[in-house]
Amino acid sequence: MKPLLQQYATQYAYEEERLSGKGDDLSSFHYPTVFIYVGDKAAEAIEPMMRIHEKKSVNSAGIMYLHITSEDGDKTSGRGADNPSRVSRLVLPVCTEERNDKSLRKHIYQSLTQQTQPWFELNRVLRQVSRHIADYGRNYASFDRIHLSVITRVEDPLNVFIPEVTLLAHSILSQSFKSVQMDLYALISERDQVDTFGYSSSLGVAFLRELDTMQRTDYSFSAPLQVTEDGISIPVTHAASPLFDLVYILSDKNERGISSPSDMQDNYEIICHISLLKNRKQQEATFELNQNRYNNTSFKNNLMTESGRQGYVSAGISKIKRPNQSIALTVLYHFHQGLIHRMQRELQVSSAEKLMYFGLDPGAIDGLLTSLLPDEGKIDDMSGIMSREMSYSQLKSLSLEDAEQALFGEGCQAYFHANFVQEANSAVDQLDMNTLLQRAMEKQASLFPQVGFMQLFQWTNPWVEHESILPVIRSLIRQRESEKDFVVSELEQLYQEKVDNQTFKRMPFMDKHNVRSFIRYFFEKIYRKKLERLRLELEIVCMKRIELALEQLHVIYQRQVQQVQELRDALHEAALDSIRSADDYIGQNIIEYYERVTQRVMEDLEAKRGQEIFFDDRYMGSISSLLHQGNEAYAQKLMAVCRQHLLKDELFQQTFEEELLQRANVTIAYENKQVLSKDELFKMLYRTLEEQAGIHIRLLDYTHEHRYEEKYFFGDYTSEFIRFALDADETTRIYKLGCVHEKRSSGVDKLNMMGGFHVEDLMYYRNGKIYYESYMQNEYEFHGVDVHQLSELR
Repeated sequence: MKPLLQQYATQYAYEEERLSGKGDDLSSFHYPTVFIYVGDKAAEAIEPMMRIHEKKSVNSAGIMYLHITSEDGDKTSGRGADNPSRVSRLVLPVCTEERNDKSLRKHIYQSLTQQTQPWFELNRVLRQVSRHIADYGRNYASFDRIHLSVITRVEDPLNVFIPEVTLLAHSILSQSFKSVQMDLYALISERDQVDTFGYSSSLGVAFLRELDTMQRTDYSFSAPLQVTEDGISIPVTHAASPLFDLVYILSDKNERGISSPSDMQDNYEIICHISLLKNRKQQEATFELNQNRYNNTSFKNNLMTESGRQGYVSAGISKIKRPNQSIALTVLYHFHQGLIHRMQRELQVSSAEKLMYFGLDPGAIDGLLTSLLPDEGKIDDMSGIMSREMSYSQLKSLSLEDAEQALFGEGCQAYFHANFVQEANSAVDQLDMNTLLQRAMEKQASLFPQVGFMQLFQWTNPWVEHESILPVIRSLIRQRESEKDFVVSELEQLYQEKVDNQTFKRMPFMDKHNVRSFIRYFFEKIYRKKLERLRLELEIVCMKRIELALEQLHVIYQRQVQQVQELRDALHEAALDSIRSADDYIGQNIIEYYERVTQRVMEDLEAKRGQEIFFDDRYMGSISSLLHQGNEAYAQKLMAVCRQHLLKDELFQQTFEEELLQRANVTIAYENKQVLSKDELFKMLYRTLEEQAGIHIRLLDYTHEHRYEEKYFFGDYTSEFIRFALDADETTRIYKLGCVHEKRSSGVDKLNMMGGFHVEDLMYYRNGKIYYESYMQNEYEFHGVDVHQLSELR
């Protein structure tokens, strides 16, 4: 059930968050964009980033992705790519998991630099990427420049080739584009460093040391990296300057030292937002936002020290949006609750009508008994039973019991037992009371359309007096048993009466006539009474079997009621779990607010289409049938109706500010002075966005000398909240604040960027340097080039 609910909530959130089709804008990349993922672990970022781009960018189909991995990475990650034309893959003929190799990184480097074929393959793949970009030329506003972003995990051994990979890509792409802007995103996962913290930290520090070298103003490079189909190598040269335009270092631990399982996913979001910020087709002209636009040159200059040393950048991201997954699950829960309340409605149905519903009204029972009993005419046939020759004078002084014995012996009783009692009992034995009840209920269903299993659960409840028909049935059984006892007593008394005291017609001097007249009278009086007793006995047996059948039916309805209650608990827990995972403030009052909204939508639908609309086949149909198919079948139908008929209502189409304001005040009475004003709400949102956009790196001193910050909202510039946010703290803020205009009502994102720090400012670097130096002293070699060519270990 949990996966099904998660799929439903995720699908709704995805549909709601898709900006197209809702009057919202999708952003657009201005220049072509390529992401190169270097190393086995970097593969984790590809699919999440593709999904983010698809959701946020109108020309995401033109973004190209290249993954460079090892043979080990190829084994573990497989070959599957969602779109082969956009995701290219190159497997280098090296292994990265040789932990016993003290010079693993160095050996990998030397192995590949001595071969030609891997570089030819990389040439070929990069040219394919360039060709694919050309196929999507119409997607972009300009082909003058291409943005190249390299993404790697700092501890991945394959990043020993970052300069070669980057410069070869630059060289090949330069043949099609006037300029290539290159950025590097170095990802640090401190959560993973449990078992191999020393070695892993050493690898990370080794790469950061190389990175510091690549970003020096005097960094130069030359190698025969271009390889033709004939195996001819052509040098690729990089003149003295930093290799990358900007380097972003992102950890799964923020500047306060706190980490969460979603932090690496947030890093992928940060990369996508920064890429869009730097390479976005501008739409702000009409909003006079030019003074707030991101300027890469200005940002870069602000990170530079007086000596010309370029600083690194980190970032943090936060989002405020309608908690769509929580809303979907909460509405599902309240819709289910609404159905339960409707199914539990106590109907104004009398006991007589309830009996009729089950086919147990007096007329139906009378008809059943008549069908079970043999034809009463057989009583008259008893007159033909052979009797002994006796005169009336011999009989008249006898009791009726003795007279029967004298005339017929056991013959009459045997005949009655065989032709009445046995036949009736046999007919009763063949009765299937459950089937009889079911047929009667099916027949009455059209006359009682509002009766469902909730009512039937109450009507068949053996343990309650109110509403249940079982007390009526039991009372009827007691009544019939009392009547039977009375008839038995009557028979006993009749049998003791004298023949001569009976009121049958006698004729003087006609002895045989009088005997025959007595016999006819006897059968009519005694055996009609026995037939009456038999009918009562049959009715008692039938009613007891009906009582049992109703109790069995109750077990079925009880199971369905329990199913409904279990589903209610599961839906409630799923909604609460989702709310708990949301931000405390953004998730407040969801249960209370959407209870009212769901109730209103259901009542509106009933007003338009009838009180029983939700039990129509176009909606839920038969709840009982769905439950019989299982909880998942019911839940799937519930979800389908929610998506098609409830969640599409205009009450769910508010902007995130309107929705949040309504929800914030839902538990407050109108006259209460504590009602949250829009200004107060905006202040809370502003503060929440800032607090949650903490920088994703841990520095020794976060107020370091060269700290420079810029912060950008991604949202609708015309919205009240964005205008409020841009004006807030305007006179006191010491950072640049801008807005990336995206016409949307679903929420707002905030990207905080901070730069100007250096590797020696990183807590990760300072802690890892101890391990790095120790491993080096123990004859570990981490670099492909001579250590003396690298920047000093700071």
